[in-house]
Amino acid sequence: MSQDFNDDLVRRMAALLNETGLGEIEYETKDLKVRIARPQVQMTAVAAAPSMAAPAASTAAVPAPAVGAGELGEVVPSPMVGTAYTAPEPGAAPYVQAGSKVAKGDTLLIIEAMKVMNPITAPRAGTVKAVLVDSGQPVEYGQTLVVLE
Repeated sequence: MSQDFNDDLVRRMAALLNETGLGEIEYETKDLKVRIARPQVQMTAVAAAPSMAAPAASTAAVPAPAVGAGELGEVVPSPMVGTAYTAPEPGAAPYVQAGSKVAKGDTLLIIEAMKVMNPITAPRAGTVKAVLVDSGQPVEYGQTLVVLE
């Protein structure tokens, strides 16, 4: 290890990851480069659960499917606060849409948080039942992004 290694810096950076929900953070000086990243963990729920209040416009823009909670499918919630993007760049085809077949680990969409693009991946193989966010839409922690069958 370099003499410049500072474990206090690493601990503060790790705490910053936890506080902000970022996927990774990097610090670099002339002689030192430190990168801390958390593994991408996808949370899933079998039934629809109450989530933080979403803006009324997003709820009206994409209504939830009219089915019972047990019939909803597996929801993929947002692991962070940020801006959702459904395609890799403006004008490009979306990563997925209703009816798309996905394999475990396929990118469903990305969330930008503090200028870091965080891929949101499929927790399992299946078919996309619904994409509940629009590209460029702000999202909250725990908000349902995608429903898988």
